[in-house]
Amino acid sequence: MKVKMMCRDPNDYVRETKKDIFKMPRNYDPALHPLEVPREYTRALNATKLERVFAKPFLGSLDGHKDGVHTLCKHPTQLSILLSGSCDGEIKIWNLATRTCAHTLNAHDGFVRGLCMNPVASMFISCGNDKIIKQWRYNEDLSTLGTEPIQTIVGRNFYTCVDHHQSKPMFVTSGEAVEVWDETHTEPLKTYSWGCDSHYSVKFNQIEQSMMVSCGADRSIVLYDVRQAVPLRKVVLEMCTNSLCWNPLEAMMFTAANEDHNLYTFDMRRLDQPVQVHMDHVGAVMSVDYSPTGREFVSGSYDKTLRIFTTNTGRSREVYHTKRMQHVMAVKWSLDNKYIVSGSDEMNLRLWKAQASEKLGILRPREREQLDYNQKLKEKFKYFPQVARIKRHRHLPKPVYNGLKEKLVQKTSRQRKEANRRAHSKPGTVPFVSEKKKHVVEEQE
Repeated sequence: MKVKMMCRDPNDYVRETKKDIFKMPRNYDPALHPLEVPREYTRALNATKLERVFAKPFLGSLDGHKDGVHTLCKHPTQLSILLSGSCDGEIKIWNLATRTCAHTLNAHDGFVRGLCMNPVASMFISCGNDKIIKQWRYNEDLSTLGTEPIQTIVGRNFYTCVDHHQSKPMFVTSGEAVEVWDETHTEPLKTYSWGCDSHYSVKFNQIEQSMMVSCGADRSIVLYDVRQAVPLRKVVLEMCTNSLCWNPLEAMMFTAANEDHNLYTFDMRRLDQPVQVHMDHVGAVMSVDYSPTGREFVSGSYDKTLRIFTTNTGRSREVYHTKRMQHVMAVKWSLDNKYIVSGSDEMNLRLWKAQASEKLGILRPREREQLDYNQKLKEKFKYFPQVARIKRHRHLPKPVYNGLKEKLVQKTSRQRKEANRRAHSKPGTVPFVSEKKKHVVEEQE
């Protein structure tokens, strides 16, 4: 029997290493390259278009809750651990690396209002509408978790938020008053109140660790120092603030998510006006969280979208949405600066990329160099009309798009009315007021 065999010469298809790759010499004299700028502009335009083509930020959802997700908590040192609390009193611990639920706890009767983790010990604290604070112990690898809390504190009032100190065994709760607790005590160490019947949120400063800030139902934002017996300062806005977050790298800065569709970045040394007003949402902003670099933050809103803002700009650089996502109640930015997690009313947690067009996984050196080169080109030509138009264009859901148009009409009408009043009034009686000062009612000390 005759058997035919195929024979291939390896020299025909195997590439010789480093023998057929030649580095082309190049003379960088600008006189020899008269069309360098037009070529780079074309490359920048193509890079901007490709960025929008590959912008697919949604990675997946984490199913398992039986009610709307109301609060999230990230681990202070481990990237893969996330806690979520829902409106039916259930707490779930997620392993983000495998996108699975490691443990489920029936912790409270009613809403889980607050979750926080102790940065030092392997424990977390939860509070809810049932006026109970519970402390839970867990193993670092999530292999074991007790079904019963290690300590239960029955309070006199309901609690809306809880946050832990960065280094001390101390945590703070908000409710009818702001209360500072020691982990080993069942009674609060200090109680703060300043004419407000309910506080919505309270946060410890991550750098100046004795400082904290809270927001209340009387539209106020109040600063505290745990070393003092009374609050420090108070600023009243036009509408209520739902959530707060400190900048992790700038000790004096914090951002407030407000009911008037805006976010306000304040410097705690000067509360008479915000440093920046961030506008783009068309619904009440419910949650805010900073990136670990302190340069950007993400916000979740009642208009069913997430937006990413740069701290020094008033407009968002990115907007995330899906067809099924409802009111976004909680957002968290991962500590590796790559992912965003959102929790919404329809019982889902969603995982997003912080950079919509970023390629995940290992990049080869030449690929990394190309991406860096394209990024420099986009930065160089970002103010050119074509590049800027393509870069900022986003497809929006129809309710959000119509809401933005309606807000623009309202703003134009207010400006026209103010201009008419100024034109027909005595000079100086209708002064020009900046956008930053319009939303602050008063400051108290």
